Amino acid sequence: MEALAKVERGGALAPTVAAAEEFLRAAKSPATIRAYRSDWADFSAWCSSHSLGALPAAPETVALYLSDLAATLRPSTLARRLASISVAHKSAVYPSPTGAAVVRETLKGIRRTLGAAQVEKAAVRVSHLRQVIPDLPATLQGRRDRALILVGYAGAFRRSELVSLDRADVIFSVEGARVTLRRSKTDQEAQGSVKAIAYGSHKDTCPVRALQDWLNAAGIVEGPIFRPINRHGQVGAGRLSGKAVSLVIKRLAARFGLEAAEVGGHSLRAGLITDLYSRGTAEQVIMGVSGHRSRNVLGRYRREADVFSFNQVAAVGL
Repeated sequence: MEALAKVERGGALAPTVAAAEEFLRAAKSPATIRAYRSDWADFSAWCSSHSLGALPAAPETVALYLSDLAATLRPSTLARRLASISVAHKSAVYPSPTGAAVVRETLKGIRRTLGAAQVEKAAVRVSHLRQVIPDLPATLQGRRDRALILVGYAGAFRRSELVSLDRADVIFSVEGARVTLRRSKTDQEAQGSVKAIAYGSHKDTCPVRALQDWLNAAGIVEGPIFRPINRHGQVGAGRLSGKAVSLVIKRLAARFGLEAAEVGGHSLRAGLITDLYSRGTAEQVIMGVSGHRSRNVLGRYRREADVFSFNQVAAVGL
């Protein structure tokens, strides 16, 4: 690790240095580390193509980099690129150029000029599920997709959380299923949490029954719960990828009455939160279900749920 580059490797401290390097690597999730590496590779290549230094980089170089990408990347993505550049400099024990006024003002100008709104995926709501889920076929793929969608919705799971589940993480009872989440986006230290998913009122759209049906049909008694199925209808031993969750939802988008480009892995989580808001569920209860730590983040779901709560057209007599 660059941060320990100046520490002597030999002698009695060698095991301690090795342990420290492991702890440094574990401080960030694998997904975050991959993002840092990808962003840094892009910045380094850009600097090389323009004969500019990348490490250390001048603040003016970073400002030019942001300006060059402003037309193709969202401001939120540019902000992540800055974070990656900063981490690379700090790891190499260089001052970060990203805090300089010219960099901060450039990003601010990009936001004011091009807008900072994120493109949100459409929510897959309970009305969509009632319309589509009962018609899924009783094949292995149909059973898996039914369980994947209903459990993802009922638990407000992120796609990475959903595919991380193992059979040992689920305990069935007369009330429903207790699902242990070993790690999540807001739990990088892996303290873990338990989500309770109760039996549904309707057999066709009950997440607990759908999950039991999939596990029994696929013969899964240990290992990953959600797995790929090959073209011969055989269930694989590996774990379904997060991208595959998005593809399942996109494949069903037309049946939901939505465009494939509108939906993704986040659509199930967004759907439950929006539906709970629309039914007047207390925000603290919603946060307990979703795992959100900030009410501000939940604001966009609340606004979506409230968008048709008042009919101004009928109110004025049109």
